[in-house]
Amino acid sequence: MGQLVSIHERVSENLNRALHSAIGADKQLYLLGEDVCDPYGGAFKVTRGLSSSYPERVLSTPLSEASITGVAGGIALSGGKAIVEMMFADFAALAFDSILNFASKSVAMYGVRLPMHMVLRAPSGGGRGYGPTHSQSLHKHFIGIPHLSLFELSPLHDNHDVLEKMLTRGEPCIFFEDKTLYTRRMYRDGQIDDIFGFDYIDEEQNFARISIDGYQKSDVVLIAAGGMVERCLQAARDLFIEHEISCQIIVASRIFPIDPDPLVPILSTAGLVCVVEESTAGGTWGSEVAHALYERMWDELPGRIELVHSKNSIIPTAAHLEKDVVVQTADIYRSVRSALHA
Repeated sequence: MGQLVSIHERVSENLNRALHSAIGADKQLYLLGEDVCDPYGGAFKVTRGLSSSYPERVLSTPLSEASITGVAGGIALSGGKAIVEMMFADFAALAFDSILNFASKSVAMYGVRLPMHMVLRAPSGGGRGYGPTHSQSLHKHFIGIPHLSLFELSPLHDNHDVLEKMLTRGEPCIFFEDKTLYTRRMYRDGQIDDIFGFDYIDEEQNFARISIDGYQKSDVVLIAAGGMVERCLQAARDLFIEHEISCQIIVASRIFPIDPDPLVPILSTAGLVCVVEESTAGGTWGSEVAHALYERMWDELPGRIELVHSKNSIIPTAAHLEKDVVVQTADIYRSVRSALHA
């Protein structure tokens, strides 16, 4: 009999169940990280219960991100599978060499393709008051590395499916997990609230689409991932109620490499396309999305693609200052209104 799941299941609970299922089903799969073992269960409690159930394959490690990632790469290189929990995504900078020059290159640099089954989980983003070195969205620093795939946590994508996709992809994956999502509930059965519903626009269910029930066409299409989804949703609600501006929100699970084809039918009829991300501007996922769309459908787009980023600043610890730097609902709202009236 299948496991019963609460309709109020939180994102962190869904991810924890997915990890339990994956490790329980595959004796070659290891999970490594700092303080991941019980009773602590990880900095955000996503790994709780895992070490008690699988003590030989769920291992707390010393404080050395480069070493943890190197060991995980070694497990993958020898035919096993590994998941690394980076306590904060910011610390992935300390493991950059292991990711760039070992794990990702090992897929192709030995003369034949070598599957590397390895996932690096990276709690990212602001909104929790953790300050400049624990609140960044470093996605752009990993964009474009050959044989490295990037995914992002979503309340619309079941983590059992996402984790399976990453572990069977045959190349290292980074799973960015916006920390503000951990306590949010998973959306199920195609319903968000009394205004918005959701579906999937591609066979792989990489792209979820949030739209106003009964609206076949929208004035604005917002493209987002991670913690920006909730802020886009609130902005879309305000725009609809206050100005009768209808929005669709496209939510990506795999953010790189980018496949723009499923987006073409939706974007070709939109009045405005806007990509929203928490990163600071410059070489970002959003600019890669815009580039892919311009290249694929230059003659079909209604106008320029708007990009919304956080301010070019370190992220303050004080809540009111952090909100001034990191993209908020009001920033998305203003950007849409300004672009529509330009």
